Amino acid sequence: MYKWIDERYNISGLLEFAKKKSVPAYRETIWYYFGGIALLLFIIQVLSGILLLMYYQGTEDSAYESVKYISTKVSFGWLIRSVHSWSANLMILAAFIHMFSVFFLKSFRKPRELTWYTGFGLLLVAMGFGFSGYLLPWNELAFFATKVGTDIAGQLPVIGEPLLKLLRGGEDVTGATLSRFYGFHVAVFPGIFTVLLALHLIFIQRQGMAEPEDWKDLPESERKYIPFFPNFTLRELLFWLIVINILAILAVFFPWELGSKADPFAPAPVGIKPEWYFMFMFQTLKYIPGKVLFLHGEFVGIAIFGIAGLLWFLVPFWDKRTPAGKRNKLITYVGIFVVTFIIVLTIIGYMVD
Repeated sequence: MYKWIDERYNISGLLEFAKKKSVPAYRETIWYYFGGIALLLFIIQVLSGILLLMYYQGTEDSAYESVKYISTKVSFGWLIRSVHSWSANLMILAAFIHMFSVFFLKSFRKPRELTWYTGFGLLLVAMGFGFSGYLLPWNELAFFATKVGTDIAGQLPVIGEPLLKLLRGGEDVTGATLSRFYGFHVAVFPGIFTVLLALHLIFIQRQGMAEPEDWKDLPESERKYIPFFPNFTLRELLFWLIVINILAILAVFFPWELGSKADPFAPAPVGIKPEWYFMFMFQTLKYIPGKVLFLHGEFVGIAIFGIAGLLWFLVPFWDKRTPAGKRNKLITYVGIFVVTFIIVLTIIGYMVD
C-alpha cells in the first residue's frame, strides 16, 4: 500500500523533508508540545461535534430535549457529550499555556510576528467557541450566563446596542439567540478557525521552532537539536496519548451535567458564574464601581480589558531591546503579572459567592 501511494504522491519525498527539519533541544523544549496538544483537542472537538450534530436540534422548543435524548437514550451519547465539553475546556487551557510559553520564551519576535498574531486569533476564536457552545443545551445556567455576557457587550459605546442585537437576534435572549449562537458555533467560528490554523501551521513549518535567546551567543557546535521526524513526532504522540487518557478519565468519571431547562420568566439562579476562562474578567468587573467619574463602571472595565488585549496582541511592536542592546526584562515582568492576575482572580471568583 505504501509503495502504491508513494508512486503517485511521492510520500518518501515528504518524509525526507520532515527528517531534515529539527527542533531545538533544551530545558524548555517541553513547552513546544502544547501547541500540538491544542491541535489534538481541536480535532477531537470536530469529531465529537459531528457526532452530536446527528441528534442535536438547535431550536428553542427542542434544543434541551435533544441534548437530554443524547445523554439518556443514544448509545454512549452521554460520553460523546462529555468528551466534547471537556475537550473544549482542555483545548482552551492548552492554548493559554501555549500562548504564555511563547510569550516568556520570546518566540513572537522577528521573524515570527505573524505566527503570534494568528495564534492570538486562534485563542480568541476558541473562547468564542466556548461562549457560543455554552448556550446550545438551552439549560438554565447557560441561558442566564449568556444574558449576563451579552449585557456586558452591550455596554460598549456606539457599537454596544447594535452588537447586543447582533448577538441576541433581538432585544432579549430568545430562540433567535440560540439560532445565532448555533450558526456561530458550527459554521462561522469553524471557518475562521480553520483558516487561521492553516496559516499558523504554514508559518511554523516554514520558519521552524524558535530557538532560545541564549543560543545567539553560543557557537553552532554547542547547540543541540532533535529531528522533527521521527524523534519529536513520537514524543508529541506520547503526549497525545497522555492527554487522551486524561480526557477519557474526566469524561467517564465526571460526566457533564445538563441541569434544568431554561425558563426566560424564572429568576436568575443565585451565584451564576461564567466559564473559568472568563472568570478573571467577570470578577474584575465586580470590583469596579458602578460609576467611574461620568462613565459606567462596566464600560471602564471593558475598555481596560480591550486596551490590555490590544497591547498583548501588539507585543512584537513594543517589545524592544534597551538602547544598550540588552534584553528588555520588562516584558517578563508584564507576563508574570498577567499570569498571576488571571490565576488569583479566577480562584477568588470561585471562592466568593
